[in-house]
Amino acid sequence: MQTFDILGIGFGPSNIALAIALEELGGGTSSHFIERATSSRWQPNMLLTGSDIQNNPLRDLVTPRNPRSRYSFTNYLSEVGRLLEYLNLGLHFPLRSEYSQYIEWVAEHFRSDVTYGCNVWSVEIQENEGTGARVWKVITDSGSIAAKTLVLGTGRAANIPIQFEGHLGERVFHLTEYNDRIEVLAKRGLRSIAVLGASQSAVEILLDLMARFPQLEIHSVHRSFSMRQKDTSPFSEHVYFPEFIEYYFPLPSHSKEDLRRQLRQANYSSADIDVLNQLYVRLYEEKIRGLKRFHRHNNTVIRTVTSRAECIHLDLEEHHLNLQSGVEVDAVVLATGFRDVGAAENCELCPQLLEGVLPQLETDERGGLIVRRNYEVKEAGGLGLYLNGLCENSHGMGDAGSFSLLSIRADEIARSMISQAEMHSSYESNVRSYATVGGGLL
Repeated sequence: MQTFDILGIGFGPSNIALAIALEELGGGTSSHFIERATSSRWQPNMLLTGSDIQNNPLRDLVTPRNPRSRYSFTNYLSEVGRLLEYLNLGLHFPLRSEYSQYIEWVAEHFRSDVTYGCNVWSVEIQENEGTGARVWKVITDSGSIAAKTLVLGTGRAANIPIQFEGHLGERVFHLTEYNDRIEVLAKRGLRSIAVLGASQSAVEILLDLMARFPQLEIHSVHRSFSMRQKDTSPFSEHVYFPEFIEYYFPLPSHSKEDLRRQLRQANYSSADIDVLNQLYVRLYEEKIRGLKRFHRHNNTVIRTVTSRAECIHLDLEEHHLNLQSGVEVDAVVLATGFRDVGAAENCELCPQLLEGVLPQLETDERGGLIVRRNYEVKEAGGLGLYLNGLCENSHGMGDAGSFSLLSIRADEIARSMISQAEMHSSYESNVRSYATVGGGLL
């Protein structure tokens, strides 16, 4: 069984940034990554025409940590010959399709360090009977791999409302499957669809459906009164500064919850004003043309879901007037976001891959993982375990799938791992020296 100093599960933006940091910081550690997809293509099911990344392009995989790096978005544009044209676009944010190509371009530099198209089934802790040394044992569909330190960069699990559990499949799916699923449905003849949620992704999907299917009956269902504009105040944007982590991390749970409520609209259940304006104008144009195919169900929750042979039936309730209604659609898109790690609402106690070793990890009184400031989860025997991009609950909104602090987080994790590897190496060297001297004296 091959053994690495560091093994990363997932090779999306978080662990790509970590690979860059490990290379540029040095340290002499051996590392490898496992990715279930066949490439590092970013958000392939949400690469919609005209969509952007909602992020300053300089907050890329490396620039905030090392502005001189060859892995920057700016250098990518120069390398592929599009720098001047990009500068001439006048875009506030880069197109998502181009940023996806940038991520793939960086990932390609580390291809020899990645096993693509490989599923990880479970994680165990294995002890060598002879020496007592312990390692992480990662079971994949192509065999087992061992590591002294494990880094999870798998991305957060999809948030599936409980009433939709048991209904997922070709006709009911999360936004992370949107492009693939909608293309199959289109070939079969899609007549009606419901989109659940009022986030940026929900609005982008509504715009895509309206453009792609001129005759499609569309139901937009969300709990809020309106589709709200994202809070883009420069003061609110300080949640994406490293200083906010230092402030937020040590706070008691009730203070963290209060801040999450205050800052929620900076990232959740809201959308940028450009897509909101596009949708509003599109709806107005359809009204001019006398079309009545778009139905907005605001202040509305879905009580029950019934899958039938010919449709999906949704029982709706307007929760202020207690008005009951029902709609039948061919498909449902769940633009319902993602789950964080922790014991708070809409969280999972630990990533699914760690469920088998959860009893050996440090947890709080509610059973949630305790994540340290350096993104490490303590294991009873001292094996290294880090969560890369899963820690919004403990570290704040900068860890919520955003690029903003991605390179800074990678730097902290890399430095911590290199430091611990050096300490372990020094300890093992001292033990060997002591054993040699002791053997001579005896």
